[in-house]
Amino acid sequence: MIDAVSYHSESGSLELLDQTLLPVEIRKVRCTSEHEVAHAIVSMKVRGAPAIGVAAAYGIALGLASKANQSGDFNSALDAICKLLAATRPTAGNLFWAIDRVKRVVLAAAGGDFIKGADLALKEAHAIKAEDIAMCRRIGEFGATLLKDGETWLTHCNAGALATAGYGTALGVFRAAREQGKNFKIFVDETRPLLQGARLTAWELSQEGFDATLICDNMAGSLIRDDRVQGVVVGADRITSKGFVANKIGTYPLAVLAKYNGVPFYVAAPESTFDMSLSYGDEIKIEERDHNEVRFIGGVQIAPDNMPVYNPAFDVTPPELITAIITDKGIIRPIYGQTIPEIIGRKRPESLS
Repeated sequence: MIDAVSYHSESGSLELLDQTLLPVEIRKVRCTSEHEVAHAIVSMKVRGAPAIGVAAAYGIALGLASKANQSGDFNSALDAICKLLAATRPTAGNLFWAIDRVKRVVLAAAGGDFIKGADLALKEAHAIKAEDIAMCRRIGEFGATLLKDGETWLTHCNAGALATAGYGTALGVFRAAREQGKNFKIFVDETRPLLQGARLTAWELSQEGFDATLICDNMAGSLIRDDRVQGVVVGADRITSKGFVANKIGTYPLAVLAKYNGVPFYVAAPESTFDMSLSYGDEIKIEERDHNEVRFIGGVQIAPDNMPVYNPAFDVTPPELITAIITDKGIIRPIYGQTIPEIIGRKRPESLS
């Protein structure tokens, strides 16, 4: 299993698989402070909502450990570390969920001691990582029941092991289906502007020998229209209590295409992606990224320097376009009413406790 986020106790450092270099080069980035972790998240060396949540949890541990021999107020230092990491990516719900979880544990038991706080944060980060892998496996098990033998499905961006602590959400559905002995094909769209589909999902699937084909983003509509796609599955960065899903830009038009052509559209996400404090899509803060991500591809300029650019990293898909949300607690369908609060509020399955 690809391990994109790994902590090394011997060196007290966090190693991240640099996803900006894939698929051409495989290189690890070593982080020893919260500042290095924050930079890795902002620069997308580590990306994917669950993965950056795990990385941020470890970042808190690194930050507290680095201050063990310094004087200063513990609570202020912890708050500064958490604010730094929270400011990296505004849309991903898992990031804030992980930071809040670690912060609560540390405040409850550290007693103002930096060394004890760092140990508590590290233990909680390990737990978050292990739980994310287990949740993704459960998502895969539930999702695989929806994929029939012989079908062809389409996926967008990267919601695999690279985007999580391991196994993946949308790609976890494919992994679980193959483990069940099903034969199927996958279309992978390139996902402009940073090509996470072409660079990352295609790499993951080819590494594991899946029957996958890469397409340009603008080819999806004709494939769906021509009955060459029987299902679409994507990940998510934040989901509201009423089922509005923020995911990589380009998700919404895929959902519209699927709805118009009668193709099931599924979202795969763990409990940590749900933000029950939000109801509607316009409440989700959408990150806008560097304009040069659109002006350049792989370091090659493709547009004039003075051409204005609009570069939102995510869009929001409303619940009426979503067939079901596949979670670690079960399949949510329909998306309306109290369905999400009821299922997400359930006790975690024993295998994840």
